[in-house]
Amino acid sequence: MQNFEWPYPVEWDKEETITADVLVLGGGIAGCMAAISAARKGQNVVLVEKGATKMSGAGGSGCDHWESAATNPCSKITPEILTNAMLDDNNGYNNGISHYIECREGYDRLLDIEKMGGKIRDTDDEFKGAAFRDEKSKLMFAYDYESKITLRIWGTTFKPAMFNELKKLGVKIFDRIMVTSLLTEGGRQGNRCVGATGIHTRTGKFLIFRGKASIMCMSRPARIWMFSSDHTGLCEFRPTQCIGDGHAMGWIAGAEFAMMEKSVRTEFSAAGRSYPPYGTGNNHNTWYGASIIDSTGKEIPYADRDGNILDSVEKRFLPVKGQPFFLKGGSVDNPKYVYEGPETLPFSDMIEKGYKLPFYADLSCLPEMERKVIWGMMIGEEGKTRVPIYENYKNAGFDPEKHVLQCYGTGWTSASFLPQERQLFGLPGGFLNNWELKTNIEGLYVAGDSLYASNCYGHAAATGYYAGRHASKYSSRANVVQFSREQVDTEKKRIYTLLQNNPETAIGWKELNMSIAKTMQTYCGDIKYDDLLNTGLLCLQEYEKKVVPNTYAYNPHELIRLLEVFDILTVSQIILHSCIARKTSSKSLCFNRGDGPRSEAGNDKRLITVKQVNNKVVIDEIPLDFFGDLKENYKKYNKDYIGGN
Repeated sequence: MQNFEWPYPVEWDKEETITADVLVLGGGIAGCMAAISAARKGQNVVLVEKGATKMSGAGGSGCDHWESAATNPCSKITPEILTNAMLDDNNGYNNGISHYIECREGYDRLLDIEKMGGKIRDTDDEFKGAAFRDEKSKLMFAYDYESKITLRIWGTTFKPAMFNELKKLGVKIFDRIMVTSLLTEGGRQGNRCVGATGIHTRTGKFLIFRGKASIMCMSRPARIWMFSSDHTGLCEFRPTQCIGDGHAMGWIAGAEFAMMEKSVRTEFSAAGRSYPPYGTGNNHNTWYGASIIDSTGKEIPYADRDGNILDSVEKRFLPVKGQPFFLKGGSVDNPKYVYEGPETLPFSDMIEKGYKLPFYADLSCLPEMERKVIWGMMIGEEGKTRVPIYENYKNAGFDPEKHVLQCYGTGWTSASFLPQERQLFGLPGGFLNNWELKTNIEGLYVAGDSLYASNCYGHAAATGYYAGRHASKYSSRANVVQFSREQVDTEKKRIYTLLQNNPETAIGWKELNMSIAKTMQTYCGDIKYDDLLNTGLLCLQEYEKKVVPNTYAYNPHELIRLLEVFDILTVSQIILHSCIARKTSSKSLCFNRGDGPRSEAGNDKRLITVKQVNNKVVIDEIPLDFFGDLKENYKKYNKDYIGGN
């Protein structure tokens, strides 16, 4: 590798300063919508993205459904009912503010994207007459055909449309820049955010961004527990570069976080242990409604919410008596009910009843429109499915009218994972926010996967646009503040010192990432004990003191990978601090205590928050419903938006 000729000019010694009214950090779905929103308010907007904005981020490769579109013309569910169901479904451990924004404004954002050039309707009448299509609007629905709150969409068209809108609005886009730190007034932790620093991923050039207001729109953390040096691109469902940089720099700046102790057993992670998501037989989410058969061709019965066997395919997509709605694309399956369905019976039950392994997903026995909308529309539009699943399988000869696809593991996962193999998936922890989507740091707003209890595509788009609106208000009355030269120089030294270590004895980014993952599996796995958690924290702190200073990067690309792993190390410590703070088990948080009460009492149900003050960890707690009345508070903070629409 030392002899590899780097194809770009190396600019370690160069520095550039850029000034904006609104600085957007991250160019994914939330970041694009935040920048578009702020630019439409007349703000001078700068967007900084680690990849290439046109196709970057978790949603860059597509999305097949837009959930929680409660205000679409066919919906039978109000934003209030849907948001409260989301809260109830998670026993209150959810972000009432951001999900109400999603339910209230999600369809507005779809209409925005349609005007930009994204496709949200069956305009070519490909699915004319289908049960899931509204003939008047040509909107198509998924999962629950009665409530009509989840739309099927052509998500691969969305990101290019957003990119073109950014260019049209004059947003200054800085692609291939990794943001490395937040700048605070006077360089002091917890003070107003006045900008950020970044490094070019190809040249190594250092950039300083100044902004009156900043919006954090980066991804949720990843590669905490699971990492494979041989299958790096398959370690997480989201793209390789989406690893939670924003959480790490927010923590160092003094931002407050909630629900960071939550981690689920691995679902969407391959890392050499499983198959690509959506690429195996199942009947959940994107594959919802598919029939499952055993190795003899015998169909496995489909059950409704109450466990009753359904006698037709049509009934799989309708609520049963007394069931208000269900949402298979996200957290709400059956609000206020215990039974998890509709879905096939548990695998163990099926085997006991005489069904023989292996099982297969069979699309051939579905009505033509249902088969067609799953294979070729949803499989093909969902993230990471167009090429690796749809195109590759089709080229290999897979024909859904003739062939079946084997199931691996249980449910929608593509393999069975060990209890200690965890993941920040399904409403994970993140930045705490208020009704303006502002953090505890003045001038710093947050949207998308940076938020605590973040969700999917529609959530990112709605919260991004909302944060852009409120950050613009702040920017219009604020001044640009000079950054601390000392803070900038300290950051430059942290980054560029890595290039001076001895490559023969230094440690690479892969080795450090593997060590962090192994430490988290060992000391912060399924069952939590204080002794284990504290030992794990000491171990990570030891890495920070002794290993990090002895790492090395050969070129800008490796430097970026190394800085990402440093951020993974920081986020892992935030998680351990949060786990130590929570003393009781919580099913909703997938948090299992071995040395404390096995279930929460009423007064234990609260959000635990963590932040740093003067570099000391501060633990606090707030009520789960701290956001108050959803409808009234939304009106209070969004009078101009309501009036404008």
